[in-house]
Amino acid sequence: MKPIWIVDDDQSIRFVLEKALAREQFATRSFSNPRDVLAALDDDEPQVLVSDIRMPGGSGIDLLSKVKARLPGLPVIIMTAYSDLDSAVSAFQGGAFEYLPKPFDLNRAVELIRRAVEESLREEVRDTHGAEMPEMLGQAPAMQDVFRAIGRLSQSNVTVLITGESGSGKELVARALHKHSPRGDAGKGGAGGPFIAINTAAIPKDLLESELFGHERGAFTGAQTMRRGRFEQADGGTLFLDEIGDMPFDLQTRLLRVLSDGQFYRVGGHQPLKANVRVIAATHQNLEQRVREGAFREDLFHRLNVIRLRLPALRERREDVPSLTRFFLAKSAKELGVEAKRITDGALERLTAFDFPGNVRQLENICHWLTVMAPAQVIEPKDLPPELMAVDVARQAPPAPTMTQGHHGDAAGANAPAPAGTGSEDSAAPALPGPVVGGLPSGWLLDLQREARRLLESGDPEVWDTLTRQFEGQLIHTALEVTRGRRIEAAHKLGIGRNTITRKIQELGLDD
Repeated sequence: MKPIWIVDDDQSIRFVLEKALAREQFATRSFSNPRDVLAALDDDEPQVLVSDIRMPGGSGIDLLSKVKARLPGLPVIIMTAYSDLDSAVSAFQGGAFEYLPKPFDLNRAVELIRRAVEESLREEVRDTHGAEMPEMLGQAPAMQDVFRAIGRLSQSNVTVLITGESGSGKELVARALHKHSPRGDAGKGGAGGPFIAINTAAIPKDLLESELFGHERGAFTGAQTMRRGRFEQADGGTLFLDEIGDMPFDLQTRLLRVLSDGQFYRVGGHQPLKANVRVIAATHQNLEQRVREGAFREDLFHRLNVIRLRLPALRERREDVPSLTRFFLAKSAKELGVEAKRITDGALERLTAFDFPGNVRQLENICHWLTVMAPAQVIEPKDLPPELMAVDVARQAPPAPTMTQGHHGDAAGANAPAPAGTGSEDSAAPALPGPVVGGLPSGWLLDLQREARRLLESGDPEVWDTLTRQFEGQLIHTALEVTRGRRIEAAHKLGIGRNTITRKIQELGLDD
């Protein structure tokens, strides 16, 4: 394993971290300024980089930008004083693995570095042994059609639009299209060009232009150095624009211009740049409907819609659930360093019957949950998470008036209500607002209703605060699990601010 690099002008900080990491059998290399780090990168590279923000001879922010340009997958941990927290989190939203506030608890710092090392090693395994694992699985006719389309497009650089519900695997298809194209794997005769992905819905509107096209130094407040955008980074390779239907209208115009003539300008720049890039776009939305609503440019739609691939929802390919489940259980076990669990036919039947509104991504998360939470090595139906246990109850419920909601295009399943909960005596109670199946609140809302009733009838004077803390705590805890502890990414997925999640973690005691 490569050493962990520590960058700080404070000799005492370097010394303390070196000794603590040495006790954990980690090799280290220390630097007092960013300039020496950049010079050392010419001959070596770290497993993880831990850097201070403010140092003589350069800032950690500049160092982060330059290191990420050379080593995009390198986890970088930024050390910062509490007074710098807001600016640090804002600046590192698209780059740092995590931030470490000063003064820090040494054990917590070592644990954070260990997580970064594990993430780095997982990335290396994926890069080195990716060919050992299947790119995509699917015996269902709809998936075989997708595979055949990828094969037909293997010698083409044509623009492709991938449609499908959230979690159905659109990025996997885009990666496969790149890998098997003339721009793909150099070891298979391709050019070995890069695959660069960007989720246009996940980046604030005022930052997206800079992310796509880069910016010149001084183009806006905080632009301390020139930065290459995703189009430049993808030169000679493929740029994957995920959730293209959410791109702001004014940026659609700039994108159309690039697709038309291959030229663009960095933000604040006056020199036209050219990039040889193949564009693959994806969306869960109905773009024709977005065009009719005036939210998406018709000319851009036709430019992107050269070849369209539709990915089926998982409920449309139920026969693939057993093989996908076994694959994800093996993958989770490998990532966690444990023995892979087996699953009974009864549990597989319950999984296959579930509609999976979150599609393949949801199944993968369930398999990860089972690897951690199932009590035995053999998974039985009773070990499945609550949302799956409710499937049979929902199907056995007597007919009753139901609430329906219209939908459009490929996003139909994204708003499907959750499976109904269980219970009889509570079913006569007024339903809480929210998704409804068979006239009953969905599973988690029914549990909330019961708990609220219990607390109210017991005379608890702090029902609102108690349930709100539990609700917020569970949301944040789950988001941190999904993002493997990355607070900034967790905040973004939850749709809250970076400062909010930090404050809530402290208020709810989730750091303990």
